[in-house]
Amino acid sequence: MLGLIAGLCFAASAQALSLADVSNQDAGGGLKEALTQGAGKAVDLLGKSDGFLGNPKVKIPLPESMQKVESLMRGLGMGKQADELITTMNRAAEAAVPEAKTLLVNAVKQMSVEDAKGILTGGDDSGTQYFKRKTAEPLGQKFLPIVKQAIEKVNLAKSYEKFAKKGAQFGLVKEKDTHLENYVTEKALDGLYLMIAEEEKAIRTNPLGAAGNLAQKVFGALR
Repeated sequence: MLGLIAGLCFAASAQALSLADVSNQDAGGGLKEALTQGAGKAVDLLGKSDGFLGNPKVKIPLPESMQKVESLMRGLGMGKQADELITTMNRAAEAAVPEAKTLLVNAVKQMSVEDAKGILTGGDDSGTQYFKRKTAEPLGQKFLPIVKQAIEKVNLAKSYEKFAKKGAQFGLVKEKDTHLENYVTEKALDGLYLMIAEEEKAIRTNPLGAAGNLAQKVFGALR
């Protein structure tokens, strides 16, 4: 990636000196290697049974405006039904996330020199922010039909939407929360980018933990 090191001169001088030992080609290759690894690991962690449901960091609860209703349900002995709905939402997210891998890998392949400079000299989540910019919209489009299909299999989800729409008429439920598939898709994306950010930070903190030699070399130089 020609010209990459020249652009890095705007970074802190100590950092630039470390990076001076890394060739342009290695810098680009190492960055792509690390981002591909981090994104792939995040998808693998979430796109399996209990990937969302069993992880408190990304577990999807009922929409905030519906949580008072959830408390009422539990108080009336309907905790099993509330749990069923929450499980359904999280299973839907787990089913959708594997669709992300191809788009994330393609985003890495299409990375420009300017993109690479921004990521290498940016904060701990600059790579994740790049993924958000490039993939959030198309991923949402891919996730939505998968999430909708999973949710529609549960009768309780249909009852939720009917109740939520009535609640929205009286200002008790936010309009955007009346369509459960939209809410779950949004939360699935939030969880995915959160886990990608954690993987990116881990690679930056411990370059030796990176899978490839180039990634170790580049992120080791940035420390």
